[in-house]
Amino acid sequence: MSNQKKRSIDVFKHRVVVDPKYAEKTWKILEHAIFEIYNHNASGLSFEELYRNAYNMVLHKFGERLYSGLVATMTARLKEISKSIEAAQGGSFLEELNRKWTDQNKALQMIRDILMYMDRTFVPGAHKTPVHDLGLNLWRDTVIHCVNIQTRLLNTLLDLILRERTGEVINRGLMRNIIKMLMDLGSSVYQEDFEKPFLEASADFYRAESQQFIECCDCGDYLKKAERRLNEEIERVSHYLDAKSESKITNVVEKEMIANHMQRLVHMENSGLVNMLLDDKYEDLGRMYNLFRRVANGHSTIRDVMTSHIRNTGKQLVTDPERVKNPVEFVQRLLDEKDKYDKIINLAFNNDKTFQNALSSSFEYFMNLNTRSPEFISLFVDDKLRKGLRGLSEEDVEIVLDKVMMLFRYLQEKDVFEKYYKQHLAKRLLSGKTVSDDAERSLVVKLKTECGYQFTSKLEGMFSDMKTSIDTMQGFYSSQGADIGDGPALSVQVLTTGHWPTQPSPPCNLPSELLTLCEKFRGFYLGTHTGRRLSWQTNMGTADVKATFGKGQKHELNVSTYQMCVIMLFNYADQLTYKEIEQATGILAVDLKRCLQSLACVKGKNILRKEPMSKDIGENDVIMLNDKFASKLYKVKIGTVVAQKESEPEKQETRQRVEEDRKPQIEAAIVRIMKSRKVLDHNNLITDVTKQLQSRFLPNPVEIKKRIESLIEREFLERDNADRKLYRYLA
Repeated sequence: MSNQKKRSIDVFKHRVVVDPKYAEKTWKILEHAIFEIYNHNASGLSFEELYRNAYNMVLHKFGERLYSGLVATMTARLKEISKSIEAAQGGSFLEELNRKWTDQNKALQMIRDILMYMDRTFVPGAHKTPVHDLGLNLWRDTVIHCVNIQTRLLNTLLDLILRERTGEVINRGLMRNIIKMLMDLGSSVYQEDFEKPFLEASADFYRAESQQFIECCDCGDYLKKAERRLNEEIERVSHYLDAKSESKITNVVEKEMIANHMQRLVHMENSGLVNMLLDDKYEDLGRMYNLFRRVANGHSTIRDVMTSHIRNTGKQLVTDPERVKNPVEFVQRLLDEKDKYDKIINLAFNNDKTFQNALSSSFEYFMNLNTRSPEFISLFVDDKLRKGLRGLSEEDVEIVLDKVMMLFRYLQEKDVFEKYYKQHLAKRLLSGKTVSDDAERSLVVKLKTECGYQFTSKLEGMFSDMKTSIDTMQGFYSSQGADIGDGPALSVQVLTTGHWPTQPSPPCNLPSELLTLCEKFRGFYLGTHTGRRLSWQTNMGTADVKATFGKGQKHELNVSTYQMCVIMLFNYADQLTYKEIEQATGILAVDLKRCLQSLACVKGKNILRKEPMSKDIGENDVIMLNDKFASKLYKVKIGTVVAQKESEPEKQETRQRVEEDRKPQIEAAIVRIMKSRKVLDHNNLITDVTKQLQSRFLPNPVEIKKRIESLIEREFLERDNADRKLYRYLA
């Protein structure tokens, strides 16, 4: 290693002499190549040699000459191209533009390959535009923004779109290429040279067309046309426009065809929203919902008109004197209306929660306009549970009960419904006329879920009493054994006073045949239950009586206890006066007259007859057995009075009982609130009490004020000395 000679390289000390005309000579070669490329003669060029020439120019610091020469050459060439495009006539204009654009892209690719070294080194250092972008900019400025091309291009594009809108078939491929060219030249070129004018022209077009449509089409047809136009524009964007233009052009269509005519469409005579609702036009309603969703306040406009319509029709329904004559039909009509609009919201309005809420608030509004709605719903339930649900499957029964519960939720006076429901349930249970115990219990469970245990505790007590009574009767007959004999059979329901509707115990003298048995039962019951009292509710009982008429005809009569007391008198007399019957039975006059009417005045059920013959019972009438009574049936049911609408005095009495029952509930709510808040002003106390009680009823502020006064008198509350509207809780 040590024997090797050391070698060194000296720096070249002489300046390399470059031909002064080197730059121009080299540029001429490159310039010629660029012309050949534009003339489609590139096949004879040596791209390797051209690349080396460009490389050397940059290397020898002639980058600026190379770049400026490129700009000048391309500009000159593009001016020639611009003139050839201008010269194109008619439909060949776009085709020529498209052809030249394709050529430009190919030429630009080749030129960029040749000048790649300049692009990589000189351009960034000198802060110049890269070759490809330079070519696009020059094309934009020299060709597209040429005075004779720019306007012509825009007008041609807009004209083609107009022709397509009016049904002509255009060359979408060519349109796509031209629009793509504008997009490639930069988003500002696309937007300024095409999109803005396109949107303005579209607005003018749809403004005029919508005005024409609105004058000659009904609402349904107009919406179809608007929907079709909207879909056409979306399709147009997908075929040859920038995807970002979709929202802009759809906004134009929505504004001109929907938003500007929204009010006129929904209120259009004979075909607007109300007519669609009345005629169940689900498809048209769905179309309106989907189109109006696209514009501000669209859905609220539909919702407001629908709500107004439902409230008006509902108000007519609940205040129509003819409709309220039949409670069952009244409630069925409400259910039909609810079903109708539920279906519309489901099929046409996409189960929109806001529409469901509007429907619920509308029903709550008009149902509570009629103070008898709670009574009518209870009567509807009574009708269904007596006979209306017979033959239905368990699932169908549940559907009916769920619909009833839906109406129940809309009631503000749920406690009034409870009062009537308890009365009607009592009659069903005691007469054994309910279709299904399961259905009865199911409804009570639903009420319990909705309103809590307190609401249904007494109803559940009624069912419990009925079950206990069966066990009691078994115990009674077991204890009597042979002592009963062949006399009448007795079935007693022992009712707990607090569970059942409070009823007076009207006087009624039972037949001697029954009286002995009743006394035996009383002795048995009081013997097994100490500290209790029994009072006979003869007005609530029924009886089966076997009777033999004039020609030996035998029938089993199903009658009320009152009716049984009357007809048993005719075992001992052929005829009796009204006064004698009244004295013998002890039944109140109003009940006795009703009882005799059902026995003597109802055709086909008249087991008694009276003189003089008339529909009303007079105090001087003579009553006798109708020996000529005949019926094809062995068992004849006579005059069992089903649940009916109350008479005016009965209605007033029920209302009074409801008001009395509310007083302790209002007071309890006041005490609960004041106990937790200690001090509260009058208005907030009223608000809190209303909020706490609204699940059962809507308390009257006047009544709340009375209850506050009562609590102050009883020293549960006191007024503040400084502020009389402030209340304090007294522990």
